Amino acid sequence: MTEELMLAGCRTNNAASQEALYSRFSPRMLGVCYRFARNKEDAEDMLQEGFIKIFSQIHQYRNEGALEGWVRRIIVHTCINVLKKNKKFSDSVDISYAGGLKITEENIPSIVQAKQIVECIRLLPIGYRTVLNLYAIEGYSHKEIANMLDIEESTSRSQYTRAKTMLEDILLKKHILLNGRHSGANFATATK
Repeated sequence: MTEELMLAGCRTNNAASQEALYSRFSPRMLGVCYRFARNKEDAEDMLQEGFIKIFSQIHQYRNEGALEGWVRRIIVHTCINVLKKNKKFSDSVDISYAGGLKITEENIPSIVQAKQIVECIRLLPIGYRTVLNLYAIEGYSHKEIANMLDIEESTSRSQYTRAKTMLEDILLKKHILLNGRHSGANFATATK
């Protein structure tokens, strides 16, 4: 089914078109939800809630930009809204994580370990994990993150710095991050 036909069908609540849209984008969007969620069940709930919003707001898509980008924005905002209902983002963790090593491309062994890195990201406190996902992976600015999460821009920056440091500590402890060893892997690619 072409994208145009799929969109036209979704706009008239055609079940086959909605299934086609869901089938096309749900695997990648589940990956997005999984990075924000605490567990698989929460990620699946976020995905379902996101697709309900997508189907109810499909008439707002104006064919400006990629459909996948529009779907992804709704999913990301749905994840944030779910998290905001359950937890404040200004919660802090021990300041001792604010200093330390720096994650560089040279000290991550391989892209093959991307799944392990995502698992480690999920171990971060919710505020840290959310800001890290939004800034480093989704590409939002700290100002945009602050607006989305109803926090100060400086809080977003400090949460991101602390998240990177805490993640680095976790990666070192799990022997995923190798201190000072060159491998050529790219951290941003590994976390997508």
